[in-house]
Amino acid sequence: MKNKKLAKTTADQHWFEIKRQLEYKSNCYGSKFALVDEKYTSSTCSTCGYQLEKIGLDVRSWTCDHCGSAHDRDINAALNIRTVGATGIAFGKRDK
Repeated sequence: MKNKKLAKTTADQHWFEIKRQLEYKSNCYGSKFALVDEKYTSSTCSTCGYQLEKIGLDVRSWTCDHCGSAHDRDINAALNIRTVGATGIAFGKRDK
């Protein structure tokens, strides 16, 4: 893993294999498999859908300006990913 180009290729191949296996298992069990774009999962309020303009990686918790809900960054992202998986509705940049 010292060779940066080879390390990236190897890491990409591992993610491809994980994705392939998840798709295969989903098909075997009749489940739905969907990839979620992580772009807006942390910065979108899981309660009301309000989206922050930009949130830095150092911000671990934040409060929604629209509804006042307090969010832990990781838990909020997980809730948003679950919502996308359950409803099939993806996040996008919204006007305030």
